[in-house]
Amino acid sequence: MSNILHSQDGGDVLAHVAGNLRRLRAKAGLAQTALAEKSGISRRMIVAVEGGDANISLSSLDRLAAALGVRFADLVRDPAHETRENIDEVTWRGAVTGSEARLLASAPAVAEAQMWLWSLGPGDRYDAEPDPAGWHEMLFVTGGLLTLELAGRTQDYPAGTFAVYSSAQPYAYLNRQAEPLTFVRNVVS
Repeated sequence: MSNILHSQDGGDVLAHVAGNLRRLRAKAGLAQTALAEKSGISRRMIVAVEGGDANISLSSLDRLAAALGVRFADLVRDPAHETRENIDEVTWRGAVTGSEARLLASAPAVAEAQMWLWSLGPGDRYDAEPDPAGWHEMLFVTGGLLTLELAGRTQDYPAGTFAVYSSAQPYAYLNRQAEPLTFVRNVVS
């Protein structure tokens, strides 16, 4: 049960899944029966998910995404989100209040993904050289206030927020505060 995406309220991610699945299936030129054969998910389940009438496992969503040639994130994202990377949707809720998994962001990967834990002392900065084309970074601030500089423009990210961006450009991390800054950095290539 713990890997099932459940409908919890009227504005949840299952509404996005229903519309995205219909749209992406049509774009791929697949009938529900063809998608069922290609994904191994029953046609009955596909009909129910597209109608917003079914809970579905996260692994089944993975199989549908693979059969459609799209990413898991493409099925669960709110189509109204401005950027392809930012998702910020609850994709799982547990039986106990407060238990949830929130998919914050997604970036394409071909070769490697790295996870880093960073800290910058008060007033410190890190200046990075551009990575090769196609590389991305995903940052999640765990403490303090990160000032992210991308191509000469800055934006602040307080604890609990995240950023996703192409790292194939000049960028820097700055701690302009009197307290330490900590963040998780994922590099995706």
